[in-house]
Amino acid sequence: MFVRTGEGERAVGQMPDASPAEALAFFTRRYADLVFEVQLLERRVRAGAMTPDEATGSVKQVLGSVRGAQAVGDLDGLERRLAALTDLIGEQRERRRADRVRKQERSKAEKERIADEAERLAQGSDWRNGANRLRQLLDEWKALPRLEKSADDALWRRFSTARTTYTRRRKSHFSEVNEQRDSARVVKEKLVVEAEQLAESIEWGAAAARYRDLMRQWKAAGPAPKDVDDALWKRFRAAQDAFFGARDATNAELDREFEANAEKKEALLVEAETLVPVTDLRTAKEAFRAIADRWDAIGKVPRERIKDLEGRMRKIEQAIRGTEDDQWRRSNPEARARAADTVAQLESLLTGLERKRDAAAAAGNTRAAQEHTAAIEARQTWLTEARKALEEFSG
Repeated sequence: MFVRTGEGERAVGQMPDASPAEALAFFTRRYADLVFEVQLLERRVRAGAMTPDEATGSVKQVLGSVRGAQAVGDLDGLERRLAALTDLIGEQRERRRADRVRKQERSKAEKERIADEAERLAQGSDWRNGANRLRQLLDEWKALPRLEKSADDALWRRFSTARTTYTRRRKSHFSEVNEQRDSARVVKEKLVVEAEQLAESIEWGAAAARYRDLMRQWKAAGPAPKDVDDALWKRFRAAQDAFFGARDATNAELDREFEANAEKKEALLVEAETLVPVTDLRTAKEAFRAIADRWDAIGKVPRERIKDLEGRMRKIEQAIRGTEDDQWRRSNPEARARAADTVAQLESLLTGLERKRDAAAAAGNTRAAQEHTAAIEARQTWLTEARKALEEFSG
């Protein structure tokens, strides 16, 4: 059997015991196997299932099989198809190279970003989120392609140094925090002991003031280790609650005792309020003094009633005192003399102005006469007010 190719006719084999048709069928089946192999290679190369180097090796292997094939068929056509694959592989190789360059550029930019961010974190004080973020950045770094060795190593040194710096600063910070918390624990233990001692006190005012001081010191001490802090706070709060609960219970009992006193003072107020408005100052003062003595003798009232009751009593006292001050002011001889002197001066001034007004009018000086008239009207208003003040001393 022979096959024609571009280089001419060549023998591919012989089958002495077969008919020409059987021999041809045998050698064409071999060609069909080669076609299938070429087709399979074409699909794999076009699908990108092989690297360019792998694809090149496979093309060479199949090409060798085609060139030495003992088969009948379009062997030149298969070689052309394999040549086309070689061109395609070259294009894929170039695309891969360009893609690799782009990936390298992106990887470099990303690694520079990671190094920059890590260096910023290394100088910050976000101890919780910073550690988490550095771990995320490390995962991002590992997922990126390696760069050319010198560039990759330089960026890695920046990133690694930043992580080390942050870790050292973070450890130092928490070491200081632990020291501060230990100091706070010592202070708060002392505060709790004193608070528990105060819980039995019946010096309500002094003890309550001391509890306020202890609370300020508690806040200023800062946090202790959390479990210790919580336990100490429970003891401190329990002592406070015990003290203020006892104080409130005592005050509530006293308030019940003082309620009767409030009713008595309420009755006295009704009596005292009949003294105003004041008609007889001496009688009102004597009656109010007697009521005040009885008021003091009654004693304490519930705290919520103090403001109202004392306010009403003070209002009556102010009304009587105001009447007394008014009478004294009106009977003050010095003040009356000053008021009389003011009236006399204004009357004399008005007399002089009236003469000047009349003289100006007689001389035909209208402008001067008008000015004197305006001055007279103003002084007359002053005189009216001054006479009213003087009349009050005669009331």
